[in-house]
Amino acid sequence: MNVFYNLEGIGDTLIITMDPTFEGSVGHERKGDAARLFNEESGETVGYNLFNASAYLSLEAKGQVEMDDEKLKSINEAIAKNGFEDVLEGDFTPKFVVGYVAEKEKHPNADKLNICKVEIGDETLQIVCGAPNVDQGQKVVVAKVGAVMPSGMVIKDAELRGVPSSGMICSAKELDLPDAPQEKGILVLDDQYEVGQAFKDKCMFTRASCGPVFLFG
Repeated sequence: MNVFYNLEGIGDTLIITMDPTFEGSVGHERKGDAARLFNEESGETVGYNLFNASAYLSLEAKGQVEMDDEKLKSINEAIAKNGFEDVLEGDFTPKFVVGYVAEKEKHPNADKLNICKVEIGDETLQIVCGAPNVDQGQKVVVAKVGAVMPSGMVIKDAELRGVPSSGMICSAKELDLPDAPQEKGILVLDDQYEVGQAFKDKCMFTRASCGPVFLFG
């Protein structure tokens, strides 16, 4: 689940996406302040728009909303109050985490790509990376599958030149960090960071685009 709110940008509307990778045809039905968005082929719910959102929960975000169980409870109560029966569930584990590049090898079909095995605490991801400065032994920022970048891009499982890749090793520029260098290269972290911990920078949430979401009145 990804949730977005920007009072100045789109008004007092909460945008909820259940499947940020969905790219099919979207239908909608509205009841009161809630609009359910669904896959027109399967009928499966892919998101909600909650209008007059500030009447249902306290919101200060200007972009992606940092979710927790209390906000989810308020959203579900608002959806039910407006006549829908869905009970939304969310995975609020961090999508931007500190990783450790345990292995690096050249991509067999691309000179400028490397295949990295990146430890993120409880699992190891295979990530294909094209940054010229990536190397074994580095601590890096990993955007996991489902993460929404500040640009609005959603991270998905991919296959690059025939090699599966799950996640992205990020540069400071891609994270939209202040004073990020313009030259190509991932952000390499120092030893104060612990592998698996969440990587947060407030600007990543306040500047984040709404990404692939739908707004229906």
